[in-house]
Amino acid sequence: MEQTSVFVLVLFLLLGSSRAAVEEENPEFWRAQAKQTLQSVLDRKLNTKVAKNILFFLGDGMGITTYTAARILKGQLQNQSGEETVMTMDTFPYVGLAKTYSVDFQIADSAATATAYLCGVKTNLNTVGVNAAARNGICRTQKGNEVTSILKWAKDAGKSVGIVTTTRVQHATPAGSYAHSASRTWYSDADMPDSAIGEGCTDISSQLLKNVDIDVIIGGGRQYMTPRGTKDPEYPADFSSGGKRRDGRHLIQEWQNMKNGKAAHYAWNKTEFDAIDPETTDYLMALFEPGDLRYEAERDPSMDPSIIETTEKAIRILQKNPKGFFLLVESGRIDQAHHQGNAYLALHEAVAFDGAIARGLELTSEDDTLTIATADHSHPLTFNGFPFRGQSILGKSPLWGTDMLPYTTLMYGNGPGHKIVNGKRPDIRNVNTNSMEYIQLSAAPLDSTTHSGEDVVVLARGPMAHLFSGIQEQNYIAHALGYAACVGADLSPHLNCSEGSPALEDLDALLTSSIDRSSFKAS
Repeated sequence: MEQTSVFVLVLFLLLGSSRAAVEEENPEFWRAQAKQTLQSVLDRKLNTKVAKNILFFLGDGMGITTYTAARILKGQLQNQSGEETVMTMDTFPYVGLAKTYSVDFQIADSAATATAYLCGVKTNLNTVGVNAAARNGICRTQKGNEVTSILKWAKDAGKSVGIVTTTRVQHATPAGSYAHSASRTWYSDADMPDSAIGEGCTDISSQLLKNVDIDVIIGGGRQYMTPRGTKDPEYPADFSSGGKRRDGRHLIQEWQNMKNGKAAHYAWNKTEFDAIDPETTDYLMALFEPGDLRYEAERDPSMDPSIIETTEKAIRILQKNPKGFFLLVESGRIDQAHHQGNAYLALHEAVAFDGAIARGLELTSEDDTLTIATADHSHPLTFNGFPFRGQSILGKSPLWGTDMLPYTTLMYGNGPGHKIVNGKRPDIRNVNTNSMEYIQLSAAPLDSTTHSGEDVVVLARGPMAHLFSGIQEQNYIAHALGYAACVGADLSPHLNCSEGSPALEDLDALLTSSIDRSSFKAS
């Protein structure tokens, strides 16, 4: 059996080598390519200006395997081989890695990681916007342990700020920019225990209106903003999509009342969204679904805009501020597709995410805009099996297992794809693994695929982008952002902060108002 496997492998490798493009067989092809890349690196100049704007792109669950597989898929969707495709993210000149563990777990969740890269403080699993002295789900431990985010630091410095997500706007990543909660799942008061409400804790939706004056809010999550009995405008017959709040508050109407007399608009569908002119709009709340948005592969373009469109609208509104802006853009459903064990949906989300990054770069200048692309954590997705060059990233390995059954190039370490019947794996020879419905095989059975704990990539371009090189703790990111933009908690102000940013003599007061310094003691 072993000799047969070796022979088959050698045969596959020989067949694979014949698929190389003719120019790639010439060593000068690779030498010329490397020389060109080397020269571009040698010509690189450090941009040490103050970052007027910060574009922060977060691919939730976009580990390095997902990143690589998405690159290949993007090329294959353009009828290319895929491996040599250059994603927008690939063009970022500065690259680092971030360690994602939380204070209490080797493998973190999106709430603990959001608190790290947005607030500059590592914390415990399932808590958001609080330091590690807070305990998951225990309201009384939340008080006095709140930490503020780069979004708030930017707002306090006079910049416009916004959040764009493909999940509900109360979800862990966006919540990390404005909320303080002992539980990431306290989306509305209906999701909170009576004891927490009695002790004075408030739900994340109500904090969205109260904590920071956010200029642009785009995502899903309508049902957490309206009272029980409120029918959803898009799904009026579906009771489960209706309002959930027990306190009778209608937070969408409250937001509209708060913005009365201002250039503010609310939208729940694409027609309303498209009609909003960013040049005459200062505030926007757009909630396109009761919960999370639809996957990009399932999205109805007549009802819901793409992440590219929402990113563009947000930037056009925010960039009118002469002091600059901070925008968090999250592709949150990469993670949710991975939890389902569905690589097709996850990779298509990642490709759309790369498109949003491209649009962001088109609309801004690298001279004054610091753009970051990173992930909060990874997933146990593996890329394996000696597939041929150009083979579908969602296809099967040409090298079968010792049980003489094929397996897919992408598989999961755990999740719902574990299907062992009578001691055998499923025979997928006649299964279309490129289907949107296909669930990849997994090694261990779980209803939902977990996260994984390897470092995540941090990509940067623009002012002070070189600060994001090397292997760093994830909470370093927020401090480097603050330093680059002359906002927030960093105690070593940028040398150029007096140029177009808060004056040095005003900086100490700004820093004092922007962060609860006691948080550093618990980090």
